[in-house]
Amino acid sequence: MSGEEAAPAAAATAPPPPHVLLVCFPSQGHINPTLRLAKRLAAKGLLATLCTTSSAGAKLAAASPSAAISSSRNDGNGVRVGRGRLRFEFLDDRGKERDDLMRHLATQAPAAFADLLRRQAIAGRPVACVVGNPFLPWALDAAAAAGVPSSAVLWVQSCAVFSVYFHAARGLLEIPPADGDPAAAARVEIPGLPPLSAAELPSFLLPSNPYTLITDAILAQFGNIGAASWVFVNSFPELERDVLAALPGVAPRPPPPPLIPIGPLVDLDGEDTVRGDMIEAADGECVAWLDAHPPRSVVYASVGSVVELSADEVAEMAHGLASTGLPFLWVVRPDTRPLLPEGFLLDGAAGAGAVAAARGSGAVVQWSPQERVLAHGATACFLTHCGWNSTLETVAAGVPVVAFPQWGDQCTDAKFLVEELGVGVRLRAPPLTREAVRDAVELAVAGPEADGMRARAKAWSAAARAAVAPGGAADRHLQAFVDDVTRLASGRKEQEAGVTTSSG
Repeated sequence: MSGEEAAPAAAATAPPPPHVLLVCFPSQGHINPTLRLAKRLAAKGLLATLCTTSSAGAKLAAASPSAAISSSRNDGNGVRVGRGRLRFEFLDDRGKERDDLMRHLATQAPAAFADLLRRQAIAGRPVACVVGNPFLPWALDAAAAAGVPSSAVLWVQSCAVFSVYFHAARGLLEIPPADGDPAAAARVEIPGLPPLSAAELPSFLLPSNPYTLITDAILAQFGNIGAASWVFVNSFPELERDVLAALPGVAPRPPPPPLIPIGPLVDLDGEDTVRGDMIEAADGECVAWLDAHPPRSVVYASVGSVVELSADEVAEMAHGLASTGLPFLWVVRPDTRPLLPEGFLLDGAAGAGAVAAARGSGAVVQWSPQERVLAHGATACFLTHCGWNSTLETVAAGVPVVAFPQWGDQCTDAKFLVEELGVGVRLRAPPLTREAVRDAVELAVAGPEADGMRARAKAWSAAARAAVAPGGAADRHLQAFVDDVTRLASGRKEQEAGVTTSSG
């Protein structure tokens, strides 16, 4: 019999791949990196399941350009990605939002998650590793109680922000006074980081933070993070070398677990079989609009999926973008579009079209294929809220930024983009004014430092791409994880087989 004829029989007896289940907080900023990690693990031959809430799952399925998400909900085997498969599971959240959602996730989700783990085993796909999330610290405890052989955490923010939170959780961080206080010039000194003012710390740590349940969940993760065998971070060594070098020396003991950089978790190859958008994106329309513009001529603006601007801020942003004289592509979510100034959309219709022409030489879309937009040759700069996903996407694309942070880790990310990486300028606010928007964009595109920022952005892009290329740092770390999980899963099967034989 030839080798070709024998292959199907060999494949039929091959053991099923190890099953890794990644549990994710139901927000765009968490779903994107978690889904991208799941796809990379599947591509290396694993069965990867992404688990989030049912409300988020419905939005993902509605916004997906393919039926991959909805079909995988009905098919236990999921969809093919590379050499493995990707599937989805959803925990009922009863449509709750914000604080009610945080309470529900803390009190009801752990038992539902434990039941989900049991059902995977009954279905013949026992979970070999649970990858938890900083907002869901109970996932590691549930995995251990269910007898899952190993667990990991995916930190979806920067190494720098991890270090700040870790120092806060260990009582090693004294928050300086806020701006306006006579002592506001005080700075926080953390090894491996530049000095940080109160305004440059993650805002969830400040006394003025209204989202205390989120802060509690993040800090709670550091109570059991030592139980994880791996702590992955969505970054790469060149980007945060000083932070990575300094963290192991943090006192008191025990030190923080080693961070394993596996980023940037960005779809650099344009793979979009399964996307994590919770709002339907105007894919082809955005690209076609950009195709009609010269190289490095377009201002791309987006404040992400959560930041809420006031009506005055939306108006100032609109007038400021229009006053630059440059073409601009502005993401204005459906919940924000009614705040646009009257007559700003040229057809006068607040809901007009996938790409609506705007005053000046602009266009407005409800959501965009951001990685494709940033990678497009027509894009000159990115006016961004500096969320970590957007930060890594612009670093990977090599595009200068206009930094407009609002809260959370965005404040720290903006500090690094502008002052440490040297790839952007700050948009001075509050208050946000049209003049500030215009001036910041002009500095980023044609100011005296524009060429230098662009050159540094391109250098960081090359480093980011090298990290995720075959044999790069991220690729090596993920392959080591796959190898370890495979060995653990094989060991458990052999142990179970031995127990069965002994019992027999």
